[in-house]
Amino acid sequence: MQQMTAAQLKDWLADPQREKPLLLDVREPWEFQACKIDGSLSMPMRSIPARYLELKRDADVVVVCHHGARSFQVGLFLEQRGFSNIINLYGGVAAWARDVDPTMPTY
Repeated sequence: MQQMTAAQLKDWLADPQREKPLLLDVREPWEFQACKIDGSLSMPMRSIPARYLELKRDADVVVVCHHGARSFQVGLFLEQRGFSNIINLYGGVAAWARDVDPTMPTY
């Protein structure tokens, strides 16, 4: 599985020549309400086994959590089920708040 820093994701999202990835946020609903990267889809980790078929197997999917551990586990789960373009956001939304958007609330 690929890893991506918050700065790399910022550059990707800002690039008009690249198709935007699906930002799959696997945190709990209360975490998602506290802060999120604009455009993210909330799908809590515990719901992934029941909902992963809602996702396109060939889409670029950046998996997001608080610090990068849960998203890494979800990424492995998706890869084991045939998803080919899974990227873990290294450092999660905490890194995004620190490196990209210092106005984002943190917890």
